[in-house]
Amino acid sequence: MKKSRPIMFVGTGSDVGKSMLVTGICRLLKQRGYTPAPFKAQNMSLNSFVTPDGLEIGRAQAVQAEACNIDCSTDMNPILLKPSGANKSQVVLHGKPIGDQTIKDYFLGNNKTHLFEEAKTAFFRLQERYSPIVLEGAGSISELNLKHRDIVNMRMAQAANADVYLIADIDRGGVFASVYGSIALLEPWEKKLIKGIIINKFRGDISLFEEGKNMLEKLTGIPVLGIVPYAQDIYIEEEDSVGLQKKKNTAASGSINIAIVLLPYISNYTDFNVLEKDPRTHLFYSNDPKSIAEADVIILPGSKNTIQDLLFLREKGIAEVILKAHESKKIIIGICGGYQMLGNRIDDPLGVESDVKTLPGLGIIPIITELTAEKTTTQCSFKFKEYPEICTGYEIHMGETTFEHTAPLNQIGGQTEGYRQKNCWGTYIHGILDNAVVIEDILRNFSSEKLETNFDYKAYKEENYDKLANLLEKHINIEAIILEMQLTS
Repeated sequence: MKKSRPIMFVGTGSDVGKSMLVTGICRLLKQRGYTPAPFKAQNMSLNSFVTPDGLEIGRAQAVQAEACNIDCSTDMNPILLKPSGANKSQVVLHGKPIGDQTIKDYFLGNNKTHLFEEAKTAFFRLQERYSPIVLEGAGSISELNLKHRDIVNMRMAQAANADVYLIADIDRGGVFASVYGSIALLEPWEKKLIKGIIINKFRGDISLFEEGKNMLEKLTGIPVLGIVPYAQDIYIEEEDSVGLQKKKNTAASGSINIAIVLLPYISNYTDFNVLEKDPRTHLFYSNDPKSIAEADVIILPGSKNTIQDLLFLREKGIAEVILKAHESKKIIIGICGGYQMLGNRIDDPLGVESDVKTLPGLGIIPIITELTAEKTTTQCSFKFKEYPEICTGYEIHMGETTFEHTAPLNQIGGQTEGYRQKNCWGTYIHGILDNAVVIEDILRNFSSEKLETNFDYKAYKEENYDKLANLLEKHINIEAIILEMQLTS
C-alpha cells in the first residue's frame, strides 16, 4: 500500500460539489494504483445506507467507497445527523442512533468535544487500512460563529495532517468574493493548510477564465489547480435533498407515469433511481394532489418522521387521492415509512417521532405499526413474490409491524417480509426497485409484451465513476495534488 498524506476538499459554502469531486478523486487515485478511502467526520442527510455489518452511514460516503471499489464502513462517516422534526435531528454515532437533539443544542452544546474525539478515532483507524484518506468537509470553512466547535472542516484537517483544497461553485456567481473572503477569514494556521483552489461547475469556454484564474492566485497567494466544467452528462447518486429540485414534478403523456409522493421528511429517494432511468417510465416527484392523481403508479417513499408525513398527506388532500387511486385499481406501493402509512394504524407510545401517540393509517393494507426506540439496520438478500431470482436490498427503520393476516411479499431466508394484495404492496426493504425482476413485475401490467430493458445499474455506475475520474484528470492538476501528498507524507 502506497503511504500518502491525507487530502481534504472543503467548500466556500454548501452545495459546491464537494461530494461529487471527492467521488471522482477517489476513483482517479484508485486508477493510479493507490488504495483510497473516503471520510467525512459529520454528515447531515436523510439519504443513508447500511454497511455490510448492519450499521448506518451517509449515502455519499457509501457512494465514494463504491468508487474506491471497497466496502463502506462507519469509520468513513462516524457521525450522521438525520433531520427528524422542526429544528431537530437524530444523532447517529458509529452507525447507531444515540438520541435526538435540537440543532441549537447540537451545534452550540458541549458534547461536540466527545464527538470530535470519536471522529478522530474513526479516521486514524481508517488510515491504518487505506491510503490516502480523502476527506470531505461540510458547508463553509469560514462560519466564524461556529468554527471553534467545528469537527468536520479545518480542525479535522489539522488533526488528520491533511492537505486542504478549497472548492468554489462559479455557477452560483460571486466566485471571487467567496474564495477571497473564505481564505481571508481563516486563521494563520488554517491558511497554511490550504494547498490549492478548485473552481467547479464552469459553463462555457474555460480558456475565458484564464485571466480570472491569475487574479485569484494573485489575490490569495494560492494556486488555482483546476477549473472543472459543469458535468451534466455524468451520473453520480445524490445524497442531499437539493437534488430533488432538479427532478421532474409533473406527469407526461406517452409513458407510464409513476408519482413519488414528495414528503416533507422524505428519505432514501435513491430507491427510485433505476426506475427513473427505465425508458418506459416517466417518474416524477410531487406533493400536488392533482398531479399525483394523473399517475399510473403511486409510490409512498421512506420517511424520517412517518407520523408528521402521514398528517401532511391528509392536510394536503393526497391521502384522498391515494385512496381513490386504490379504488380504481391503480398500483400503490409503500416503502419503509410509506409502507407503515398504508396500514391501519401507527402507534408511537414512546414518543419516538412526536407527541402523537396513535394515528390512523390509510387503511389499504391490514397492518399495525408500533414505533420503537431500537433501529433495524441490515443488508438483505431475498426473493420477491414467487420469482426465483435472488434480490438484494437493505433495511433502515424504527418500528415493528404486525399483521391481521399474512400475505407476504418477500422471502428472506426462512422469514417473510412485507405485505401484498392485488395492485398494492408494501415493504421495509430499501433498494428493492434496484432489482430488475421487481421493476418488470410492476411494468408488466402496462404492456402485452415483456420488454426487458437489460439495464445493468451497477455497470452504469462504474462507467460514470470512470467518466468523472477522466473529467477531473483532464481539468485538475492531479499531479500537483499527488506530489504534495507524497512530499509531505
